[in-house]
Amino acid sequence: MSPHLVRVSDVAPQRWRNGGGVTRELLSRPAGNSWQVRVSVADIDADGPFSPFPGVERWFSVVRGPAVELTIAGTPHRLARGDPPLRFDGAAAAHAHLIDGPTRDLNLMLRNAEGSMRLAADGVPWSPQARHCGLFSAVAGSCRADDQPAVEIDALAMLWFDAAPSSLTFTAGRRAAAAIGWWLAATPQKG
Repeated sequence: MSPHLVRVSDVAPQRWRNGGGVTRELLSRPAGNSWQVRVSVADIDADGPFSPFPGVERWFSVVRGPAVELTIAGTPHRLARGDPPLRFDGAAAAHAHLIDGPTRDLNLMLRNAEGSMRLAADGVPWSPQARHCGLFSAVAGSCRADDQPAVEIDALAMLWFDAAPSSLTFTAGRRAAAAIGWWLAATPQKG
């Protein structure tokens, strides 16, 4: 199966209910409200609470901007570009405090699914160990699945594989000061 390419710039932003930012949904599987896997990019413009998602495992990483402090169930976590993604319970009370300005952030949400988000390393193969997987790029580059021809990918785009290959490699077109991209993996539970 061919991967799906989604550019952040091609997705219309939707304003958060609390007015603190906007989100762009890059993927929802299955589509609609019964999703098990959801990938989105959020622009946080102001301090404020996150919407609760009971029964959802959330992963969060800063893509652009200085840093954000997420206080989750009373515990603060400071995240900047290049830091490993933060995993937390979507039901927990979460509040964002911006540090020196707005941020753009990557979110992976899993409901009745197992998965992970991790930083990609330039030119280093990754074995997803999941049914579905993808790459979200911070910089332009090329992504190779197994022995297939490489796919060119723009900065701030997601390449998603509905059938995960055994190996993926992302090669950045230029060196980045922090993260070049993130690997995303998901295996929905049956039933």
